[in-house]
Amino acid sequence: AATKLASAEKLMYFCTDQLGLEQDFEQKQMPDGKLLVDGFLLCIDVSRGMNRNFDEQLKFVSNLYNQLAKTKKPLVVVLTKCDEGVERYIRDAHTFALSKKNLQVVETSARSNVNIDLAFSTLVQLVDKSRGKTKIIPYFEALKQQSQQIAAAKDKYEWLVSRIVKNHNEMWANVSRKMQSSPEYQDYVYLEGTQKAKKLFLQHVHRLKQEHIERRRKMYLAVLPQAFEALIPDLDEIDHLSCVKVEKLLETKPDFLKWFIVLEETPWDATSHIDNVENERIPFDLMETQPAEQLYEAHLEKLRNERKRAEMRRAFKENLETSPFITPGKPWEEARSFIMNEDFYMWLEESIYMDIYSKHQKQIIEKAKEEFQELLLEYSELFYELELDAKPSKEKMGVIQDVLGEEQRFKALQKLQAERDALILKHIHFVYHPTKETCPSCLVCVDSKIEQLISSRFIRPSERNQKNLLSDSNIDRINLVILGKDGLARELANEIRALCTNDDKYVIEGKMYELSLRPIEGNVRLPVNSFQTPTFQPHGCLCLYNSKESLSYVVESIEKSRESTLGRRENHLVHLPLTLILVNKRGDPSGETLHSLIQQGQQIASKLQCVFLDPASAGIGYGRNINEKQISQVLKGLLDSKRNLNLVSSTSSIKDLADVDLRIVMCLMCGDPFNADDILLPILQSQ
Repeated sequence: AATKLASAEKLMYFCTDQLGLEQDFEQKQMPDGKLLVDGFLLCIDVSRGMNRNFDEQLKFVSNLYNQLAKTKKPLVVVLTKCDEGVERYIRDAHTFALSKKNLQVVETSARSNVNIDLAFSTLVQLVDKSRGKTKIIPYFEALKQQSQQIAAAKDKYEWLVSRIVKNHNEMWANVSRKMQSSPEYQDYVYLEGTQKAKKLFLQHVHRLKQEHIERRRKMYLAVLPQAFEALIPDLDEIDHLSCVKVEKLLETKPDFLKWFIVLEETPWDATSHIDNVENERIPFDLMETQPAEQLYEAHLEKLRNERKRAEMRRAFKENLETSPFITPGKPWEEARSFIMNEDFYMWLEESIYMDIYSKHQKQIIEKAKEEFQELLLEYSELFYELELDAKPSKEKMGVIQDVLGEEQRFKALQKLQAERDALILKHIHFVYHPTKETCPSCLVCVDSKIEQLISSRFIRPSERNQKNLLSDSNIDRINLVILGKDGLARELANEIRALCTNDDKYVIEGKMYELSLRPIEGNVRLPVNSFQTPTFQPHGCLCLYNSKESLSYVVESIEKSRESTLGRRENHLVHLPLTLILVNKRGDPSGETLHSLIQQGQQIASKLQCVFLDPASAGIGYGRNINEKQISQVLKGLLDSKRNLNLVSSTSSIKDLADVDLRIVMCLMCGDPFNADDILLPILQSQ
């Protein structure tokens, strides 16, 4: 209760951590000389203390108050440890304060930092009357405000930490130095202290580390099925093995170290391996975890399902081959009920069965056609009484079908009547115009065999010329690009296909050619709209237009296509034969509009150096589609261009064998039977 104190060389007290470790803290000495005491804080512990009687404490406080009252100094009663306060003790303390000249009481908690500043500021106001009177807030109301303030400060501090700390390897010393000047850090440390600030930092770093480990784990687990596919793809090898035995089996594989890494320390997520981002191999101890075991079980189940699906495919194929209900040309809708059962539907999608069925149909149709061709050869006498133009009448066709109708090989194509009739017409055409193109034997025709023998024995060009000559074998195929906008290309392609046989064959001057169409209506720089593909090498292009917009599209597409091949070794698209065609347009455009479109088409054709067809020059009335005669003329022109290109590319070879080619061509042109040895032996001798 003294009001005068000596402070010679005494250190100011900051916190309990300072006791015994004074050298580790900032040292500030109290002012030298005597200190005058201006007021007192009379503290009463309202918690339930061990071996302590609150009434005795209150009696001691009462005696102490009597001593302090004699000093005539301001005094504030402070109730401490209110966070653990006993309600009766608090009530008795307030009663004591009221009995002593209505003393002001402040309820505090040093541990929660509640009302500590309020206790001192209340005493300061009593010392300095000029200051405004301080409002005293009850403990629980102050605790609520304090909690809200701390929560807000904590949110801001966590935001600051998340913005600064991006790596789980960051250290507190470095980060706290960076945050020292930030108000978010200062406010939180003021309210909660450095240790809690550090704790939140460590929690954030731990969270970053766990997220990093989880990303690595997901990456490893994503690659693990690929490792299983590469190392243990055989079901027979692993079907009855446990996970432990599978791990031992994996270690014996030659490519084991390509997929896995064996760490000296485990588990992998507790080692420095988590930061070795350059090494993407899977830590082998990951195999011992449940997710890895689940992936292995999934791999095993996948292999079993694949085997079962393969068995279902084989069973379905065998079912097709043995079923008497599957005949050439029978649609899938009709055949499905005879060959499908519940097991098939359980293991594979219907689209897969449809694909297998279509391939099987193709095989049996080809076989049925070959057998039908043999049947036609056996009944050759039926075709000897036709007219010279080899066009049978309906009556003659009826007679042929009546004679052949009882044959099983004729009935086999019952579902393919159009193709069967086409084979009959083709056979008739061969009887009256026997050439290698119309020969039913196709590639095994003796004429084709002789050409192949000569080309393999006597032509000795460079590799470049060999490539050119090999391409000549493709002379019976016409690859045609149809370029047009707004459905023009598709419409013309459908019209041309309607003029072809069922197997996309087209007759030009009595010869059959395989016609492949590629309608294009979009951006030609996209692969799906490219003029050429690995399986499609264009021989010509029909460019269709019926408006200024569609004509502009044609010009832009041709220029883009040519630009795409510039600088390439094979840039034949630059010299691709083009035909520009003005086609009909729905409605009746005025003569002036038609005349304008014709003039623009002629100008573009001159610019592109290509053929131009308009309704007037082609003999087509506006409002009609391009007719079969015009299509044949266009295709014949493309075929001639193709032959000329092949002829030019193989000039050196033709010059070397001019006499040989002449002799063979003369024999073929005459149409007389000949012995191949009579021609080939003299050539062999001369060579």
